[in-house]
Amino acid sequence: MKRFNLAGFGLLVCGLLSLGSLHAQVKQSFIQTLQQPNYWADSVFKRLSHKERVAQLFFVRAHTDKGKAYADSIARVIKKEKIGGLVFFQGGPLRQATLTQQYQAQSKVPLLIAMDAEWGVGMRLDSTISYPYQMTLGAVQNNELIEKMGNLIAQDMELLGMHLNFAPVVDINNNPKNPVIGFRSFGDDIYKVAEKASTYLRGMQEEGLLTSLKHFPGHGDTDLDSHFDLPQLPFTKQRLDSLELYPFKQLIAAGASGVMVAHMNIPSLDSTANLPSTLSKPIITNLLKEELGFKGLIISDAMGMKGVVKYFPDGEADVRALLAGNDVLELSENSKRGVKLIRKAIRKHQLSWEEINERVIKVLKAKYWAGLANPYKPDLQNLVPKLNRAEAVALNQQLADEAVTVLTSMEGIQSLSKTKKTAIISIGSGAEDVFEQDLKNHFSNIASIPVAKNTSAIDLEQLENKLSGFEQLILSIHDTRKRPAPTLDYSASVQAFLEKISPTVQASVVFASPYSLNGLAKNLLNHTLFLAYQNSVELQRAAVKILLGELSPKGKLPVNVSPLFKNGAGL
Repeated sequence: MKRFNLAGFGLLVCGLLSLGSLHAQVKQSFIQTLQQPNYWADSVFKRLSHKERVAQLFFVRAHTDKGKAYADSIARVIKKEKIGGLVFFQGGPLRQATLTQQYQAQSKVPLLIAMDAEWGVGMRLDSTISYPYQMTLGAVQNNELIEKMGNLIAQDMELLGMHLNFAPVVDINNNPKNPVIGFRSFGDDIYKVAEKASTYLRGMQEEGLLTSLKHFPGHGDTDLDSHFDLPQLPFTKQRLDSLELYPFKQLIAAGASGVMVAHMNIPSLDSTANLPSTLSKPIITNLLKEELGFKGLIISDAMGMKGVVKYFPDGEADVRALLAGNDVLELSENSKRGVKLIRKAIRKHQLSWEEINERVIKVLKAKYWAGLANPYKPDLQNLVPKLNRAEAVALNQQLADEAVTVLTSMEGIQSLSKTKKTAIISIGSGAEDVFEQDLKNHFSNIASIPVAKNTSAIDLEQLENKLSGFEQLILSIHDTRKRPAPTLDYSASVQAFLEKISPTVQASVVFASPYSLNGLAKNLLNHTLFLAYQNSVELQRAAVKILLGELSPKGKLPVNVSPLFKNGAGL
């Protein structure tokens, strides 16, 4: 007997009964559509078994860099468990588009496809564009560029058959030692964070992409990473309301379609010992839904993180997450077990089918709003060129050009001579970077001197002697780690070398976290000092243009680094 295809039936029902076309529907925000009739969602819902309804609330992990056996295992989960969605991680765009089309064809109900694409799909996929980190965007003063970035990221996700971006991050990074937020935050000023996040959000949602504010109720002032342990926010409700919650309130009012809840213990909001916020009814139902009035999708942070399973193992966290008020459980340790335990909780009257059904309908309405009534047909031949289109490449460079921040005087630049014997000392990578390569095209007598972050003291001493033969020194400081950290990971010998040469440096450019400025030699502050935030090609090219006087610096520091370098600093 031929299997009944719910997606096809939904298309027929929508064609006959829908109040308007999908195009007209998307003109409204997802939140606006929640109170309206949705015949596609209703028709799909009515044909789901009880087990399948619960499974719609589970989103599982997917990759395209783990080989065929892994991909096939996800296909089996889709077919057997009838899950609601996938969260894609590392891989490549062509492989992901191909697999997505296959997975959708194998699913009884179209899958909602999500990704952490905070700085674009390049956060996860090769051969695609990575836009600046949110901390770098915090320095950009032209918010129209950030909105345009949101537009283009949404278009990229549509090309790849994705519907939900777990972004923007609206955490206030007011703890410089935060191990998990940092460069992912727009900064430490609540008003600027809300403003930039709202702009980014609008850019994505006006292109028909579902979004998810994170990490509710605010992960910025923690010193633990919830991937590995349960952080605690020891602050009063008044403090949380005036600081951490401010951006959430503003963006909820602006029509955010989703909120992701973090794994944090917050005694002032829920005194239950060791209870993560993801499992807290006072935090999710009472605060987020009732007090803040949020009506959209409530998504848990990954349910396999130690911040939640450390104290609630063996599937208990899945049940408690639904009891607390979540709509979607992201990356359960075991989705099959989770569905079974939730159905058991319903039989024991801990949960009701009315509560489950309401959430399933919300998920189905999200699928319809995001375009899942229509099948995904990727243009594989043109996919990579489209993802790297000239418009996106140009915007990426423009954002970098607007972000570079000059923190001290321009005198070091103005006194540079293109004919004097010049050394560019590149610290960190141990190889010549784009910054050095581009500068060499403009100086007639220049040497590039790369220094690895763990170069020995003997080699550095020899290098120091050689530098006496140069008339002017330009210094570039690079954080070459995949994700920048608050402090540089240079060896003690390299740090000592920086101290020794700093009095003779005319201009320094830091391609690293703003907080790394605190560890720099103080003499570097007496000369021209640029902050370029991250070690990307675009930021390096922007810094070259400013150093050569081809571009005026416009960036402003988005965080408080020290009494000397405060939020808003920049020439």
